[in-house]
Amino acid sequence: MLEHRIEQSFAVRYSYPVCFTRYAFEPSNTVLADLIRQPGRGRAAQVLFAVDSGLAAARPGLLRAIDCYAHAHADAIGLAGPAWIVRGGEASKEGLCEVAALYAMAQDFGLCRHSYVVAIGGGAVLDAVGFAAATAHRGLRLIRMPSTVLAQNDAGVGVKNAVNWHGRKNFAGTFMPPFAVVNDFDLLSGAPAADRRAGIAEAVKVGLIRDADFFDEIHRQRFELARLAPHALEPLIVRCAELHLAQIRHGGDPFEHGSARPLDFGHWVAHKLEELSHHRLRHGEAVAIGIAVDTLYSQWLGMIGAADASAVLSTLRDIGFVLDDDALDELDIAQALNEFREHLGGQLCITLLARIGQGVEVDTIDIAAMHECIAALRTGGPAMQLPPQPVSREVEA
Repeated sequence: MLEHRIEQSFAVRYSYPVCFTRYAFEPSNTVLADLIRQPGRGRAAQVLFAVDSGLAAARPGLLRAIDCYAHAHADAIGLAGPAWIVRGGEASKEGLCEVAALYAMAQDFGLCRHSYVVAIGGGAVLDAVGFAAATAHRGLRLIRMPSTVLAQNDAGVGVKNAVNWHGRKNFAGTFMPPFAVVNDFDLLSGAPAADRRAGIAEAVKVGLIRDADFFDEIHRQRFELARLAPHALEPLIVRCAELHLAQIRHGGDPFEHGSARPLDFGHWVAHKLEELSHHRLRHGEAVAIGIAVDTLYSQWLGMIGAADASAVLSTLRDIGFVLDDDALDELDIAQALNEFREHLGGQLCITLLARIGQGVEVDTIDIAAMHECIAALRTGGPAMQLPPQPVSREVEA
């Protein structure tokens, strides 16, 4: 018999700026210092810089620039210690190595919840350092400085942090908004062309499910984007980040307590292909393949026509994405769908295209039809012949 029940309810407001700038570590650029500066405190905040090893190698002067910047803004930034060089790429997310390293530094340097960790690098490094910062002392203040297109327009502006565990992508993680995000366009110049191109896939994704005009603009500029022309790439980053932030702000489920994850169009395929390829496929490259698969399945269901499906696939291909990969041969569709369902929680919820610019959530997938879609993609076909009554063949995954 219930004797006591107390209903507890409260709301917590989160707010953080996403700033766009150039040459963030020029002493005359005060964007980062102004974010950290604490008027009236009387002393500088402790700041630990965590730098992606790949970025540090590509920019030999970066560590010196950080030291000079901190010296120029000594009223705001007190270096807790030398910059922490974090393993670049997906290696940083394999297990809890980076997490343990930050915990040790937090103890050695006396970091507290009013200290800052400034993470500079690609999305994987931001994820790993972010998870470590979110769980040390129940949360150090994290400032993200993404150095790749994907991190600037998607991974680095959101509220999620995670590492991989026992081969499962993002298995250990948490929701914790950053203190701030600083997108420095200059950092992109040091990234390999493949990394810059990979991030465009997330913009294609968000245009397809949220903004038809944005997708049309991407399609129109697809050859300039293939050349990674800054005049096409930089506005794409800003608009994609805007749409991502709008979903978090207005979508009604910023910490994903429900079953749907509406910004993950194509991701049930992408996550599994990353694992199957042992991360030979970059996240954005895998997302491009996943978008293509789910676009063809949306056509199979009769929700979009062959012309729209062809436009999606040609846009991806013309930007430079390869939509056929040997990892597709190893894809167990039912297993991938179930693992994605487990990761989201609740019942299966997959985003498809109701039309260009509008996503729709479904909770059943026809496995045989999905195999047909993947086979069509592998043969290079832009569109498929629809079955007479596709919905009648749909079964729960």
